[in-house]
Parts: sequence; structure tokens; C-alpha cells
Amino acid sequence: MTVSIDLRQVVYALADALDLVGVDETAHGKRVGYMAFKCAEMMGMDKEARERLFHIGMLHDCGVSSTEEHTHLVEEMVWEGADAHSAIGATLLESFSYFHDYAQVVRYHHTPWESLLESDVKPEIARDANLIFMVDRVDALSAIHYGKDLLQQTGNIRKEIQEYAGTLFSPDLVELFVLVSNSEAFWMMLEPPHLQRFLFDMERFTTPQPVSFEKLKQMARIFATIVDAKSHFTFEHSVGVSRLARYLAERSSMAFDTCERIEVAGLLHDLGKLRVPDQVLDKPGPLDADDKLLLHRHSFETYQVLREIEGIEDIALWAAYHHEAPNGQGYPFRRTGEELTREARIIAVADVFQALAQDRPYRAAMALPKILELIGEMAESGHLDTDLVELVKAEPETCLKLAVSV
Repeated sequence: MTVSIDLRQVVYALADALDLVGVDETAHGKRVGYMAFKCAEMMGMDKEARERLFHIGMLHDCGVSSTEEHTHLVEEMVWEGADAHSAIGATLLESFSYFHDYAQVVRYHHTPWESLLESDVKPEIARDANLIFMVDRVDALSAIHYGKDLLQQTGNIRKEIQEYAGTLFSPDLVELFVLVSNSEAFWMMLEPPHLQRFLFDMERFTTPQPVSFEKLKQMARIFATIVDAKSHFTFEHSVGVSRLARYLAERSSMAFDTCERIEVAGLLHDLGKLRVPDQVLDKPGPLDADDKLLLHRHSFETYQVLREIEGIEDIALWAAYHHEAPNGQGYPFRRTGEELTREARIIAVADVFQALAQDRPYRAAMALPKILELIGEMAESGHLDTDLVELVKAEPETCLKLAVSV
């Protein structure tokens, strides 16, 4: 596979995906990244070190999938459950070589300074983690004031941060923050569209870093893990879809490179579900009309995240079209007929099969004969591709094992 992906764009895409967890409260990671960058600038760090802290800030909450957990983190100064997502995030980042250096900073980004001083954490890791913690809490204190009265509240926010010097935060870092945040411009940059302009400039001026397609696959597995962790009912869903989709592609005699890309599309297809509130995904009964509207947004959100990564335009479409149907009755783009490539139809069949084979809050996992009956009916009605459903029916046990084995 000769395609080369720019790591910067992958980082931004992951940050966009993490933003979705906040539902209506978005850009938390990007604001933390901005503030960490400005603090690093004040400390006289070089370009590479500033960019590193900017990226860590954007990705620091990669262990958060739940909207409920996100609410705790942005509304409470100190929350007992905060350490869990720090550990999860560190584990995810350690699995990707380019982010291995970020992992320990993320691991300790909710650890109080007084605890770090008593630990064996390396001084530079402790400093960076505590910096992320401090500006993370600045954003939590600022959240209710964005677009309203932020400039009127900056004195109160700075004062509250200063009250935690020596306990939650390093006194030196607090002093640094007070200096950095002394200008109105620092605070105004936190609000859209000014933050978006800062991000645009960062993407233009940071150093390009090409990664191979194999590394993108590794990154896609991180994305999938974050999505599937949102609900225990969707555990391993994306991985199961990707395995089954690749198998169907291979059974369709597709080229190796195409099979590789279909596998990645399967891993990434449900990114947009991060924006679906927990109570909708875990609802034990039928979804009402409003619930369905919220759910039906997710494949559109998937496309908006992935379309920013150059070199995977086809993957973005295949992933985003997983709820489209040959008869035009799918959502949200209402594609039909020839507008749906075989690759996109494969993701759709794999998604339906895996979902039926997995427990859901309103039903238990279905037995294989029932799954085959239902996807057969969906093929007859034009909701799934007939040829692909026949491929599944030809090897049902293999398909089931690929879809649900952990």
C-alpha cells in the first residue's frame, strides 16, 4: 500500500471525533491544546516541543467516550472518576508508536501536583501532565462563559486557579499561567471562530509528518476502541464489522489494497456515534422520533471527521454510507443505485449482520437462523445488496465467528 497519510490530519480528525462526545459542548481538547501551546511558548520551548504539547492537549481526553463522563469532567473541578479515563487514554496512545511519548503525560493529567511530587514520575512528565491538568481545569471553569461573559470572568477564573497552587497545580505553572493569560487576546482566542483560525494556522505551519497506511490501520483501531467503549452493548462492534467486511471483500475477489481500505472503513464507520447521547444508545425500549433523529446523525458526523484526511476520500465515503440503501431509503444522504459502490454496500451488510449478532439494550443477540432470515428480507426489500447477502448465506458460520469473536 503506497498511500501516505499526514499524521497532522489524523490528529485533527481524532480531535474532531473526541469533540463529538461533548454533544453540544465541543472543542474542549482543542482549547486545552491552544492553552498548552501558549504556555509552552512562554516557557521558551522550541517549535517541536510546543507542537507536542498542542497535540497532547488535543488528545488528552481520548479515554472518554461517554457523554455522562464528559459532563462530569467539564462541570466539576475535581471528580473522583477522572483517573480512570487517564489510564485508558494512556493505554490507547501507547499502542501507537507516534503517540508513545504522549502516553505518560495523559496518564497523569488528572493527578494533583502534591501527589506527583511524592511519586517517581519523571520531572518533565510531571511538569507536562500538570500543565495539561491546569489548562484543562481552566477550560472547565470557562465553559459556561463562552459566548456570554468570558472577559468579565477571567479575573475570577485566574483567582480560582491560583488558590490551587501547591495542591492541584505546580506553583511555577500557576505563575506562568497568570502571565500568559494576562491579555484579553489569550481569552478571546478560546472562542469560535478565533479558535478555528488558530487551529487552521497550526495545521498550516506545523511540520508535516507522513505515516504509512499500516500505521493508519493502527490509528483506526484506536478510533474504533474509543467508539466501541461508549456503550457495553457496542463493545467490539467496529472490529467485528471490519473483520466481516474484509472477508466479504475477499470473497468478492477484490484487490488486496481495496480489502485493506475496506477493513479500515469498517473500523471507522461509527465514529459519529460519539455524538449520540449515552441515554439514546443504552435506551432499553424503542427509540422515539427524537431519539431516531439523534441517532441518524451519526454517519453524517463520521463523514465530517474523515473527510479532512487527504488520501482516504474513498474510505470516508464507504464508512459514511453504511446506512444508505440500494433502494434509496437509507440515511442520511439518501444515496441510491449506482451511487452506492460495492465497497459501501459491503460495510452496510457487515454492520447489520454484526449488530443483529450482538446484544442490544432492547433485545438479546439473535440466533444465526434469525439473522439470516432478517438480512434476506432486507435484501428483498432493497435495503441491503442481494449478492452480498447471498455471500453471507453461503458461509454463515464463518461470518458469525468473524463478527462476534473477541
